[in-house]
Amino acid sequence: MFSSRLMLCLTTLLVLAGCSSQRTQQLPERSEAEVKAQIVRLLPAKVPDRAGWAQDIYTAFNAQQIYPSTENLCAVLAVTEQESTFQADPSVPNLGKVAQDEILRRAGKVHIPAVLVRTALQLRSPTGKSYADRLSSARTEKDLSGIFDDFISTVPLGSSLFGGFNPVHTAGPMQVSIAFAEKQARGYPYTVDATIRREVFTRRGGMYFGIAHLLGYPVSYDRPLYRFADFNAGWYASRNAAFQAAVSRASGKPLALDGDLIRHGSLLPGTTELAVRSLGRALDMRNPSIRSQLEEGDRLDFEDSTLYQRVFALAEKAAGKPLPRAILPGIVLKSPKITRNLTTAWFAKRVDERYQRCMKR
Repeated sequence: MFSSRLMLCLTTLLVLAGCSSQRTQQLPERSEAEVKAQIVRLLPAKVPDRAGWAQDIYTAFNAQQIYPSTENLCAVLAVTEQESTFQADPSVPNLGKVAQDEILRRAGKVHIPAVLVRTALQLRSPTGKSYADRLSSARTEKDLSGIFDDFISTVPLGSSLFGGFNPVHTAGPMQVSIAFAEKQARGYPYTVDATIRREVFTRRGGMYFGIAHLLGYPVSYDRPLYRFADFNAGWYASRNAAFQAAVSRASGKPLALDGDLIRHGSLLPGTTELAVRSLGRALDMRNPSIRSQLEEGDRLDFEDSTLYQRVFALAEKAAGKPLPRAILPGIVLKSPKITRNLTTAWFAKRVDERYQRCMKR
């Protein structure tokens, strides 16, 4: 009897020791030379200046204290290959025409006459060419952004009339949002060349902010596929789309599974919030609590909220089975540069195919 109890105690101590060691286990340290050598090996065969790409990617990981695992490196390389085929400032077909059409469209929305816009574009720019001529010859987003910077700063009323009209919102080899980069500028490891916007057009800046957008937030996903979708649709879009699907199942109300839980910049409830409110009695929650917890939808902690847990409990009871905690958002991609019917799911799957090939390398 005593020996059995002794064995039970020893077994329990060993299990606890094992759990403790797992909790305190450190990821193996990787030297700069080791990481850069692996990046060079993982890059697609035809990428030029492989050492330069490896240096910029390593610096971004190191500055942001993101662990350079093979999985993380392949995720970054897969997105970069999908977005630009490893071009720091990729060219865009028919960019000049696309830009002029977009300028006229946006001007019309705020009731600025087209004739006024065309007249302004005929003015001579600091390069000696008219803005219209420079737009016509623009080949890359960096070209286009520079034209608008000159236009806004030098043309009379340029800032007041056209300050918000710069059609370039994403840039660099990972096509990261410039607005995102400007918010994430603290800790940027390089001397800024005039503005963060200009930095995003460089390889070093584009990779730094692109890696921040892809890997710079914690998730509980079991597949990188959902990070790829989030890169396109916004942080936690895949998690939130699954939550919306659960709300729809529990409430019987159809919802767009786009990952947007609230109307940002508005106190008025959106369709997802209204659907959750319809479950208020079943959730034992009042509208202010529902709203405050939906506002946590851009954080990992949302998964620990009372709202999240109770919605899934209701939905799984109605479904009679467990429901996924992440799904690909149902978003159609819209941009002046996009001429095909593309979706976030299409983007995520294409990147995931590249990721799988990288992992095999």
